[in-house]
Amino acid sequence: MKEIRWHGRGGQGGFTASRLLGIAASVHGNKHALAFPSFGPERRGAPVLAFTKIDDTKLNDRSEVEESDYVVVMDETLIDSGFSKGIKTGATIVINTTQPERYRALLPSYTIMSIDASKIAMEILGRHITNTAMYGALAAASDLVSLDAALESIKTEMKPAIAEKNMRIVKLAYETVKNQM
Repeated sequence: MKEIRWHGRGGQGGFTASRLLGIAASVHGNKHALAFPSFGPERRGAPVLAFTKIDDTKLNDRSEVEESDYVVVMDETLIDSGFSKGIKTGATIVINTTQPERYRALLPSYTIMSIDASKIAMEILGRHITNTAMYGALAAASDLVSLDAALESIKTEMKPAIAEKNMRIVKLAYETVKNQM
């Protein structure tokens, strides 16, 4: 089983990205997946977590992810002193940042991948909603789902009016991260 933890702020679309990954894996990737949030009545801007579990067999465990294989950080200000708790040694952390070296030094036990998801979101959406950029970056960094499955999940879940822009974001983020590898 692969376990993914998403760190974001209310309004950034972390749970949506978690759900899109689950749909890509299960509906378009012949795997089993669960996606669920961990938040209460937080308002826009408050820290939130979301989780995705992916496996070849049916998943019944709906508990929080305790040993993440991948971590997605949509807002780098969420990385604090306790951040690495529950992340497997050697895991991949994908961070929305322009300063990846800072995090490579801070988190040496992990593979750090970076992308300026905020810039991509602003260029294409005109808003700082980074979820699909981070989703595309994770797809590239992990190979949990193919680019085609990621794009199909957006077609499946989003209204056509916003799906096209979000598909452009996923493609651009995917290519950006693949070029780092």
